[in-house]
Amino acid sequence: MAHVRVAWGALGRGPMCESWDMVVGAGADDVAEVETAARALGLVLTRANADVYPKVPPMQLRALHFVETLAPINLTRLTEELGTIPSSASRLCDRLQAAGLLDRRPATTDRREVEIVLTGEGRALLERLRIARRADMAEVLERMSPEGRAALLHGLREFGIAVERKTEVSA
Repeated sequence: MAHVRVAWGALGRGPMCESWDMVVGAGADDVAEVETAARALGLVLTRANADVYPKVPPMQLRALHFVETLAPINLTRLTEELGTIPSSASRLCDRLQAAGLLDRRPATTDRREVEIVLTGEGRALLERLRIARRADMAEVLERMSPEGRAALLHGLREFGIAVERKTEVSA
């Protein structure tokens, strides 16, 4: 077992800086290699953002993804998911609404509440991003051996399951 220094970020969503020791089953070398590989994967996934119009900053893209995934969503929930404060999330939504990517409407379950929803242009932007990311990812995967692709997929599936288990335990 290796000792790794970890601190959990805003609302416990992920490591941000050093503050306490945590024992992990993977060796420090494994953790470092996964971190390096994750950085490369992140680069491939974010490269498409530069090629899709309109240009949307990363925090606004995160908000659009949460609105898409968790629809219908209110400002309180979006604020929690983004790990920010309500006024910042509200201004972010103002900018996205002005760009025509999301809209606010009275909630269907409680008319006193406001739902945040994607517009058609917001959905189209996220779809263009998905297409561009998948094309970029396909190019990279084609350069890998079939065995390497299979191992990557297997490892990522297990990684996803482990993250889900950790999330369930934390909830």
